[in-house]
Amino acid sequence: MVSDSKLLKTKKALGITSGGLDSILSALILKDQGIEVSWISFKTPFFSSDTAIRAAEALNIPIKVKDITEKYLPLLESPKAGFGKNMNPCMDCHALMFAMAGKEMEKEGADFLFSGEVVGQRPKSQTKNSMRYVEKNSGFDGFILRPLSAKLLPETIPEKRGWVDRTKLFDISGRSRKAQMEMAIKFGIRDYPAPAGGCLLTDPVFSNRLRDLINVRQDFEIRELSLLKHGRHFRVNKEIKVIVGRSKEDNDNIVNYYRKDKDILMNPASLPGPVVLIVSGEKTEKTERIGGLICASYTKAKPDEITDIHIVYPDKEKIFQVKARHNSEFRELMI
Repeated sequence: MVSDSKLLKTKKALGITSGGLDSILSALILKDQGIEVSWISFKTPFFSSDTAIRAAEALNIPIKVKDITEKYLPLLESPKAGFGKNMNPCMDCHALMFAMAGKEMEKEGADFLFSGEVVGQRPKSQTKNSMRYVEKNSGFDGFILRPLSAKLLPETIPEKRGWVDRTKLFDISGRSRKAQMEMAIKFGIRDYPAPAGGCLLTDPVFSNRLRDLINVRQDFEIRELSLLKHGRHFRVNKEIKVIVGRSKEDNDNIVNYYRKDKDILMNPASLPGPVVLIVSGEKTEKTERIGGLICASYTKAKPDEITDIHIVYPDKEKIFQVKARHNSEFRELMI
């Protein structure tokens, strides 16, 4: 005769993951209770899913990755809960992610959502009030479980219905990771990423560049968001922004986002030096000269030394000459 316990349907939980230790532990805590877990990870030009994919492969946890850039961009105009220290709309970001994860949960036939969030770990997005805001604005109030801090938070529907044993959840709070590291040893997890801000929107330099892009070019392309991560950026005027590679890797990344039909590309013709990109800029002699001067200033040419610059327009290419300057002359233009 089949026991009652075997007739019970296995509960499924879908977790939002960054691939960090807290996400890993939350999944393992639920697996320990016999719950079938899977993950979803979201990516934009501001944060990636690379770490999450590696963690999922290592733990053999199914994962889906979704690019949410188009849905994310409106948050950067005017997030309801405001920004953090920089251009990070953390609370509304989390609400959006849980809203999208919730729809995926329903599609997959999962029973509830979970995450590795810890009360007090982040000053803006992981307070009790902010977690409550996220739940109310996600559309899945009551169905979001945070196993590492569950005992510090109101009971969720999965706990009330007996799908999850609340006594086997935790009451971790604050920024210390001692409890998580001890838990990792018990689970046999020894290889996990160090805690780090994975979102570029928390970075002041990237935020300044993004703010500049939004203010100056309201019709920007998504590739321009990716370009914000690479090189030195110089705002000459509303029409002209010059991006200068810092290294071979930087140069390669800049070229990857180059649009031959729209952009201007430059590099020193006879000296080692950077790739220079002017995105959708005015195609005038002034643009050519400014770009060439900045390009020459980041070669080994001495000030006033004549430097050959190779320039590629959408419809032609040529070599022209400028007198190199010291790159300090352009610092006030740097974003």
